[in-house]
Amino acid sequence: MKIWLDGGLRDAETARVSVFDHGLTVGDGVFETIKADHGRAFALTRHLERLTTSARGLGLPAPDLDEVRRGCEAVLDANPMALGRLRITYTGGVSPLGSDRGEAGPTLVVALSGTRRRPDTTAAVTVPWTRNERGALAGLKTTSYGENVVALARARERGASEALFGNTVGALCEGTGSNVFVVLDGELHTPPLSSGCLAGITRALTVAWAGAKETDLPLDALESAEEIFLTSTLRDVQAVTRVDDRQLADGPGPVTAEAMRVFDERSAADFDPR
Repeated sequence: MKIWLDGGLRDAETARVSVFDHGLTVGDGVFETIKADHGRAFALTRHLERLTTSARGLGLPAPDLDEVRRGCEAVLDANPMALGRLRITYTGGVSPLGSDRGEAGPTLVVALSGTRRRPDTTAAVTVPWTRNERGALAGLKTTSYGENVVALARARERGASEALFGNTVGALCEGTGSNVFVVLDGELHTPPLSSGCLAGITRALTVAWAGAKETDLPLDALESAEEIFLTSTLRDVQAVTRVDDRQLADGPGPVTAEAMRVFDERSAADFDPR
């Protein structure tokens, strides 16, 4: 396996990032996960735009997107596979043991691993912890993922693949690595970005392509929703058939099935939608 590290391809077994890298010591970094289908990165332009937005929000210098693209192309060429998870990680670089950044400059890593197409359905759970919609990292895709690790472990313990958060005012927000959509009275809704959720790439495309409304919703909307689905880079559109102890239909409902169909059709027709 070959990865891209700071300007060139390296063997994964020998590539090394310093133990003093700020991404490791304090989680000072941002990242993107991109679906790679037979060597092509889906929606790469949108992902790179969000990488830049997250970096600026964290106070990092804007990444050199030409280098990032070179890294992505090199890694995809060097590691052919049918379906992959392409990961771009961009950190504050070598820094003192503390919150202050050093002067060595950022670290850039591009790596790839194989994956499988997700099932059409899954289960989710709600968790007692909240997203802070007013926090400094709200809406940024940072490597500070400790909350998500804890919440996802809770979901796994309860036989689910995702944990869903409310925010500090009790509104529905997002999953650990996904956005959530609900059908209420036959209409499709998803929380607005003001809820503190990530501006998901798949979320934005689904809003545009499936005609979803961005709506402030209470967390307990999950208890009355006729249909629920998740969106993310590797899930695309995935129906939720159980939330906590509430069982929904055994398969995707009609609105979800249509969203799945439209997403598959539109994404296949345009691999870099703007």
